[in-house]
Amino acid sequence: MDKQELVAELLKIFGPDGMLYAPEDVLVYEYDFSLDKNLPEAVVFPSTTDQIAALLKLAGDNDIPVTPRGAGTGLSGGAIAVRGGVVVAMARMKHLLKLDVPNRYAVVQPGHVNLELSTEISPSGYFFAPDPASQKASTIGGNLALNAGGPHCLAYGTTTNHILGLEMVLPGGEVVRTGGAAPDRPGYDLTGFIVGSEGTLGIVTEATVKIMKKPEAVSTFLALFEDVGAASDAVSAVIGAGIVPAALEMMDQLTIQMVEEALQAGYPPEAGAVLLIEVDGFQENMDELTGTIVGICRDNGSFDVKSATTEEARTKLWAGRKGAAGAFGRVAPNFYLHDGVVPRSKLPEVLRRIGDIAKEYDLVIANLFHAGDGNLHPNILFDARVPGVLPRVMEAGEKILHLCVEVGGTISGEHGIGTEKQEYMSWIFSEADMETMKKVKEVFNPEEIINPWKVFPTKKSCGEISLKMRLLKSLPNMDEAWI
Repeated sequence: MDKQELVAELLKIFGPDGMLYAPEDVLVYEYDFSLDKNLPEAVVFPSTTDQIAALLKLAGDNDIPVTPRGAGTGLSGGAIAVRGGVVVAMARMKHLLKLDVPNRYAVVQPGHVNLELSTEISPSGYFFAPDPASQKASTIGGNLALNAGGPHCLAYGTTTNHILGLEMVLPGGEVVRTGGAAPDRPGYDLTGFIVGSEGTLGIVTEATVKIMKKPEAVSTFLALFEDVGAASDAVSAVIGAGIVPAALEMMDQLTIQMVEEALQAGYPPEAGAVLLIEVDGFQENMDELTGTIVGICRDNGSFDVKSATTEEARTKLWAGRKGAAGAFGRVAPNFYLHDGVVPRSKLPEVLRRIGDIAKEYDLVIANLFHAGDGNLHPNILFDARVPGVLPRVMEAGEKILHLCVEVGGTISGEHGIGTEKQEYMSWIFSEADMETMKKVKEVFNPEEIINPWKVFPTKKSCGEISLKMRLLKSLPNMDEAWI
């Protein structure tokens, strides 16, 4: 089917106000927050499940690749149409369909923005717990595709812990439902399998999510340290004492300085590292719990602790943490962000070696991370217009991820594999492991119509090309030696 025929068929399903196909119009859908990009032939904006079912039947009958897309805030290339075809932008399917407070669940469409869900249900006294840093923009569909976490996943768990059921359209157009409002259903946990599958099994059109009662009391404070080693020791000591804070976040000095200059959030720039700690629960034991954590921090080298005594102060501290990406943008026009995971006890060693990698490749790397569960977020800051910088950036990123695996960790905690890390899957899975996973995927998506060429390593002999190869083709005078 050529493009003219494809456009004609899509117009029948979505109408002229439900799609884009001119190259200049689809250009903004060629990229997400990763380094990858590729231009789709068309972008459609469904408003019903029936439209998506009709599209996937058309796609299945004509071997048309289809790529679902939320807000485009993903960091691993998951929303990139690497085979071209049709991007399905879910922005119009953004409604809260049902709120059931007595049974503590809500039914939402995948285009519903994460933070807006909590805001919408807040008057009832409830909230949606997963809170990625992008929650002001990222959508529930994207969150569940990547099993997103966030600062509060230490205590509350990642997205998968808050999804009860799904409606999904399979390749060919069949609509299926998994799970439901009742928790702990018997049988295979297909809902759990779909969450985190990065849109490679089908297109989710509806999610039944858990909602949680707002905590009675919240205490937020900032512990200051001379260096990340002392802050890391404090993290291990807090967890070792059997305390699981709602959030336990760390920033290094470079990140602190950038955030404070941009946002004036109250992060002392002289600190070598800070821990942003939040505990919640019942009012009667809040002072005791906070006092215990502050004592542990002081015993491990904290030279000052600053408490957020008002809601305004608490909001300001969190604005600094969640606005870090914007602060980096004031320093460099591009950043390459990984999310490797390491054992907490390895944090000082890994951060020291990341510093060595920065020096080796002459790059600026700012670190902030979910310290409580060892989920690193090293941000490589650079200007892609500088000749030769991109190979250095990608090689440094690869070394950081390999380091995480070397110390007993893994290559992704919440951002997904997408196109960015698929060539590294062999570091953590055997060939037999990956073949088994591929076979399961083929049950849902046998012809790889939906979100093709993602997650698993590519094979150039089959016409597939890696992220590095696509970047090579997109940049002038690129040296092939780094491929």
